[in-house]
Amino acid sequence: MSEKKAYPLRINADVLAAVQRWADDELRSLNAQIEYVLRDALRKAGRLPKPHDNKEPES
Repeated sequence: MSEKKAYPLRINADVLAAVQRWADDELRSLNAQIEYVLRDALRKAGRLPKPHDNKEPES
């Protein structure tokens, strides 16, 4: 798993409350929900690096 980095985030209170409700609905922490939304947006935009395949080639 990749290293986690801390980053302070300034966000509009209404947006924060909406994301918190969404996280609660999906049984995620607020931090996990923000990461999920960002990762999904990056994937859809084609900007998320492909994961490295560490499997050995099968013979």
